[in-house]
Formats: sequence, structure tokens, C-alpha cells
Amino acid sequence: MGVIAFIICFAIFLGGLFLMGTAVEAVGIEAPLFIAGILAVALSIAIPVHVLEKFD
Repeated sequence: MGVIAFIICFAIFLGGLFLMGTAVEAVGIEAPLFIAGILAVALSIAIPVHVLEKFD
């Protein structure tokens, strides 16, 4: 369970970084993309800290 959760959280983390990086080049939707990237990174950290703690 730990390895699968790590892979999923790492993929969400990288996706969030990608969203924040592409927000610089997007015209007209910079703020929503950047906010979505921040939320994705926060979710990728919150899953192992809060949710997976209950399964151990």
C-alpha cells in the first residue's frame, strides 16, 4: 500500500508542478492554472500526512 500511495502522490505532485509551470505561458487563465497547481501540490502532501496515517 505504501509504494502505490507514494507513486500516486508523487504523480499528483509532479502534475501540480506542471500546472504551475504552464500557468506562466497560458494567456487568460494564468490564475486558475496556478491555483490548481497549488491545490494539487497541497493534496499530494496532505494524502500521506492525514489520510494514510489512519491505515498504518
